[in-house]
Amino acid sequence: MSDSRFFQPKGPFSLRDISVKTSATLNDLIDADRIVRDVSPLSQAVEDNLSFLDNRKYIQQFKDTNAGAVIVHPKYVDHGPSGVALLISDNPYKSYALAAQMFYPLAVVGSPGISPSAWVDKSATIAANCQIEAGAVIHCGAEIGENCFVGANTIIGEGVVIGANCHIGTSVTITHSRIGERVMIHSGARIGQPGFGFSIDPSGHVPVPQIGLVLVEDDVRIGANTTIDRGAAVDTIIGAGCMIDNLVQIAHNVQLGKGCVIVAQVGIAGSTKLGDYVVLGGQVGVAGHLNMGDGAMVAAKSGVIRDIPAGERYGGIPAVPIQQWKRQVAAIARLVKRIRKGS
Repeated sequence: MSDSRFFQPKGPFSLRDISVKTSATLNDLIDADRIVRDVSPLSQAVEDNLSFLDNRKYIQQFKDTNAGAVIVHPKYVDHGPSGVALLISDNPYKSYALAAQMFYPLAVVGSPGISPSAWVDKSATIAANCQIEAGAVIHCGAEIGENCFVGANTIIGEGVVIGANCHIGTSVTITHSRIGERVMIHSGARIGQPGFGFSIDPSGHVPVPQIGLVLVEDDVRIGANTTIDRGAAVDTIIGAGCMIDNLVQIAHNVQLGKGCVIVAQVGIAGSTKLGDYVVLGGQVGVAGHLNMGDGAMVAAKSGVIRDIPAGERYGGIPAVPIQQWKRQVAAIARLVKRIRKGS
């Protein structure tokens, strides 16, 4: 159950409305007019709440739930408790996400207007229905599209372009960038700073001017305190629909395809290219000038030092095909066991 001090659910909604929005099918049409007022986990839900099940680990919670309705995969329908309405979906978590957005829309603008304590250069362009909070600084030539939110103490640098319906959190810095539409950037992110580029020389390291941009395409989410460096000569590119967690470092010239998922504390070194829908688990380190094919996946805490073909799963340090990594781990465990027996 959400805390009403911070979250106010919309609605209520009928299960018929939720079924249409989420593409889930009602198990019994008699439940179509049942009203739901909020979403909640199985273990905490009450009679007018909607919940979901997509992991067998929580079947007992499903059987014991007090929820009024639950979104489930077809294979779990037979476990449904009496009196609970079921919405059947092949992807229950996605359907739940769509339902939750009905109750808690991903709002961009609260109260449109520019705070008196924000500073906006006269040459900057702010489109209609934007909210610019206190202490924000919008530099010369910057362009901000319609329905955008710019949080307190955020800095939008000279010439930066931000598309419509973007949410830029508090204390964000954006320079040398072009941002698409419906992009969400969380607090403390730094986008467009110079990359870590220099020529190493015993007489003194020589910095290389970083003259590229950061191009963020539509529908990207960038987590808190994440840093994305601008390109050295070519642009750093974040493809449409990428989901980037908190505390991620993306270096200069990196290119992400569409729909990539980059989990917390990942570091990607310069000039590496990721295809579409690549997934990097938490704390993965990726060396520079590598290529990762479409759909590649890397397990958490792995170190990638060579190219990964499309669709492959890798893990370990250095990262190797996932089955090879599992065999390595098992072999080490057997070796340790033998050593212990020998002692």
